[in-house]
Amino acid sequence: MIALVQILIKYALLLPFNESQGVTTTLSTFAFIILVIATLCIAAGGYIINDIYDIDTDKVNKPSKVIINKHISEKDGYTYFMLLNVIGVGLGFYLSYLINYSSLFVVFFISSALLYIYSTALKQMFLIGNIVVSIVVALSILVVGIFELIPSMVSFNNVANMPFLEIIRDYAIFAFLINLVREVIKDIEDINGDHKIGMQTMPIVLGRDRATKIAFMLSLTPLFAVVYYIITSLYTQQILVGYFLVFVVAPLIYITIKIFSAEQQSHYKHISLMLKLVMLTGMLSMSLYPFVLN
Repeated sequence: MIALVQILIKYALLLPFNESQGVTTTLSTFAFIILVIATLCIAAGGYIINDIYDIDTDKVNKPSKVIINKHISEKDGYTYFMLLNVIGVGLGFYLSYLINYSSLFVVFFISSALLYIYSTALKQMFLIGNIVVSIVVALSILVVGIFELIPSMVSFNNVANMPFLEIIRDYAIFAFLINLVREVIKDIEDINGDHKIGMQTMPIVLGRDRATKIAFMLSLTPLFAVVYYIITSLYTQQILVGYFLVFVVAPLIYITIKIFSAEQQSHYKHISLMLKLVMLTGMLSMSLYPFVLN
């Protein structure tokens, strides 16, 4: 999904408007491939370190999906984690050097560091881990705008890039909000295994019922945000309005209703899957921009 979203941003949201809107992008095809690979390596490394520190909880919550010490050893897991992060951060540094903006390398370093800190410490804390991992998800979207648009804006004072950077920012905010809700839902789903190893997640501190109510309130935020975005930014684009109403707003309403009535672990698992699908349909809306803005 990360690669798909980044490809959509470049080839559906930015490149089609090079001539009609005067958008100036920075990355060549080769440089963009480096960006995607670097992001995927850091994300994959994050998944590995998370699995390593989740061995005990996964044995309780999802025993059939345990990988560490079952398919690969913990030692090999650490090796793969280090290798993927070295490749990801190294490619990020090379990319920053390639476009003559070495300071942008910090985006990859921060993402890598946050994923490690999240898995080793922050994940066990009340809400903080949920927020941090959601920030990293948003960064995986925002990074395309940072590398594609900001260097051009600095070099050429290209004001045409700003509206598209704002669109990418809005998608990153959407991803942050959806992922934050999903992280809370996953914590409720995994409460048994997390409690076993002494974690202090929201459902453990407040109880499942209160955490569910908070998740319900949180789920209203992306719903209202998308409706507000439609009213203020998309109201003249009927195709986009129709798409968002059917494939984003309607599923979000369904999700909020399901959260409100959720009681069993299977309910939370279904909600988590639906949130992932809404994330996907929301991002796929970028493919419509060439048809409505040109």
